[in-house]
Amino acid sequence: MSDKPEEKLAEGTLISHLLELRNRLMRALIAVIVVLVPCAYKANWLFEVISSPIRRRLPPGDHLIATGVMAPFMTPFTLSMYIALFIAMPYVLYQVWAFVAPGLYRREKRFAIPLLASSIVLFYCGMAFAFFVVFPIVFRFFVVTTPTGVTWNADINNYVNFVMKVFLAFGLAFETPVAVVLLVMTGLIKLEKLQQNRGYVAIAVTVIAGIVTPSDALSMSIMAGSMYLLYEVGLFFARMALKTRREREQEAAVKGA
Repeated sequence: MSDKPEEKLAEGTLISHLLELRNRLMRALIAVIVVLVPCAYKANWLFEVISSPIRRRLPPGDHLIATGVMAPFMTPFTLSMYIALFIAMPYVLYQVWAFVAPGLYRREKRFAIPLLASSIVLFYCGMAFAFFVVFPIVFRFFVVTTPTGVTWNADINNYVNFVMKVFLAFGLAFETPVAVVLLVMTGLIKLEKLQQNRGYVAIAVTVIAGIVTPSDALSMSIMAGSMYLLYEVGLFFARMALKTRREREQEAAVKGA
């Protein structure tokens, strides 16, 4: 038997857990509101930044249009709300972590913290990839393929909805390595099984890309290719993590012998 004392987890009543959850949600909401204030003040400037990929590729003399009466005000304000949520997301996730952490063992915490940090970084990387790589390619394609005699003037509300969907889709797509490592390290799926089923994964990511991206083949193809490459990255890190775990287990076995 081990001489180490059994680790005790924090316990509490249902009411205490509900109060803790309420406090965490309130802190997360306050953080979003605090970030929203300057974002709302600079709403028009934020819209200019976010709309720059499409405005640069509009034909000379063409502009974005607003078809709703309230659209010139509501669309930038709605965009500022989305951006405030994205900026405050690390603190929001920290509140989620602070609520869940007392119910985890020390070993689970050591495993969860790097995954949480890497998932946040990868989500932002996915958004940056969409803004700097995907948008220029997609909008250039739309302009080039516009039929002769057709004026392509995008509505600002539809544009913001399109941008937010793509941001969210690519942000989640960049979580693929984290999902792969998590599945392997928790033992839910064997690494060998994931390596053998690469063909099925390629089909699956194509279907997922077709569902989560807006209805154009170009962005779907870019997402499907990105997800598959990220899947291979996840396999690489899962392989390294398993190797490190086996080495530690072997060292522990030698010391215990």
